[in-house]
Amino acid sequence: MQTSNNEGIMEKNVFSKRAQTVEMSGIRKFFQKARPDSINLGIGQPDFPTPEHIKNAGIKAIENNLTGYTFNSGVPELRHALSEKFKRENGLLYTEEQIIVTAGAGEALFIAMQSLVDNGDVVLYQDPGFVSYKECAVLSGGKPKGISLDENLHIDVEKCKKDLDSAKVIVLNTPGNPTGAVESEETIKAVSEYAEDAGVTVISDEVYEHFIYEKKHYSAANYSENVMTINAASKTFSMTGWRLGFIAGPESYIEQCLKVHQYCQTCASSVSQYAALAAYTGSMECVYEMKAEYAKRRELLYNGLKDLGFDFPKPDGAFYMFVPMDKQMFEKIIDAGVVAIPGDAFGENAKDYARFSYAASRENISEALKRMKSVI
Repeated sequence: MQTSNNEGIMEKNVFSKRAQTVEMSGIRKFFQKARPDSINLGIGQPDFPTPEHIKNAGIKAIENNLTGYTFNSGVPELRHALSEKFKRENGLLYTEEQIIVTAGAGEALFIAMQSLVDNGDVVLYQDPGFVSYKECAVLSGGKPKGISLDENLHIDVEKCKKDLDSAKVIVLNTPGNPTGAVESEETIKAVSEYAEDAGVTVISDEVYEHFIYEKKHYSAANYSENVMTINAASKTFSMTGWRLGFIAGPESYIEQCLKVHQYCQTCASSVSQYAALAAYTGSMECVYEMKAEYAKRRELLYNGLKDLGFDFPKPDGAFYMFVPMDKQMFEKIIDAGVVAIPGDAFGENAKDYARFSYAASRENISEALKRMKSVI
């Protein structure tokens, strides 16, 4: 007879050390502390609906019974569209055979790590940085190491070079989550070229590339051949729940990634793939409209926080603000009914920070600022 004797299970130590070492995401757990009427400026999810032409393409795929397995790497039409997207937007010449369609950028990162990292290999990432980088490195048997950023939350190139000398992989994320920082061409070029000379593979996470407000986006693969580029429809087209991402790189790298992909995922959702085909072959006007609205929200939240006495650089991209804030003030804001994410969820170097997302309506941002003012 089966029982639920958890203590007996733990005594037998049936769980892998990798799984036990990985932490649950610090982003999720703070929602449980919030008041029922709280305003959520924590989660990085666009509040826009998926554009109509994309939804209609998904509906049409269902109506046409395009609901079976696809090729492991994705439907050829979509991979062709993504190849054209890379050429048009990024100046990168990836063929269809150099692209795998994945279940979101999260899976793309996972299969890249599993394909590149051996036990004990050092994996570098920006600290503060997105929570998945460290934990995917751990799940791959690697040794994660955060790169400390400068006072403006940008990569310090010379410090980064020293870390690269002993690394196997570096993850570059620009625009950055949680910082909103956009790295310059000089930084991307210097890090990518040094990494190539040092035999370090760059994983370039570019999911926020379309949400940059004054600066310009630069892809690491323009400066090195030893790069794997990750992107997704999730943020660009407000398709987070469709789980549609992709990874591109040298054919030999993609061959290894495909093996991991086919055993953990088989293929991305067929319906999502046909919806993404409409996204990447259709008008970008919907993306420009979202960007324009994010820009207005950025001004509203930034000016509001500055008026409340917080001093920090205006973020150049994505839809996040990383704000210096001690633990006591953070707790007051949570108690006032505003959800944010504490900095230590994003690494060792940002314990006295909090991340605010402006992927929320201007009405909600204004109300959140009123609530914060009442406790500051």
